[in-house]
Formats: sequence, structure tokens, C-alpha cells
Amino acid sequence: QVQLVESGGGLVQAGGSLRLSCTASGNIFSIEAMAWYRQTPGNQRELVASITSRGSTHYADSAKGRFAISIDIFKRTVHLQMNSLSSDDTGVYYCNSDLVTADFGGRNHYWGQGTQVTVSS
Repeated sequence: QVQLVESGGGLVQAGGSLRLSCTASGNIFSIEAMAWYRQTPGNQRELVASITSRGSTHYADSAKGRFAISIDIFKRTVHLQMNSLSSDDTGVYYCNSDLVTADFGGRNHYWGQGTQVTVSS
């Protein structure tokens, strides 16, 4: 089994910052990439930022210049530093990991349970 546990969400005023963290644990052989997605009511999850195990990053246009994703592959942890937050950043943030399990289960994507981020204007 694989578990992804997120932390760091909460309520913040517009212009403020939050740092999200997500740690993967369980029967993991290797992590290929990790990412953060955001979902708002009535909408699909959208990619906010992703990072490979080698450190290559990708950001949604809305996150460029404000958010920074980083990974500690040995701790199996990904962070998302979010600055200059606005009400448009409000949503549930989900951690995603593209990984290979140690039980010959192959390569799959796993999700955390989500953490709420609310930005008050």
C-alpha cells in the first residue's frame, strides 16, 4: 500500500503565503515525479505544479512566478511554497505521486486526501 499525507493548508489573507507538504510512504520502490493539483467545487482537478525526481519542474500559468515546488526524494516529500496568494488560489490541494511500487505492481499514480487552502480577500 501507498499513502500520501498532505499538510500545510489553512486560511490565509490575500497576499500571504502558505507552504504545503506531502510525504509518500509505504511499499515504494521509486518515485518518478510528484505534483500538486487544485480542485474547486464543480470543477475538475487542475495541475498546479509538478516536479520529477531529477528536479525538472512544470507550473500552471497561474502559478508561475508565485509558487515554487521542490522535492526531497530521500524523504519522499514534496513541498509547494505559495506566495502572493489570491482568492483565485482557494481550493482543495491534492498531492499526486507517480511511482513504482516494490511489489512488482508497476508504475501508477497515487493521490493524497487533499488539504483545504482558503484565501480571504
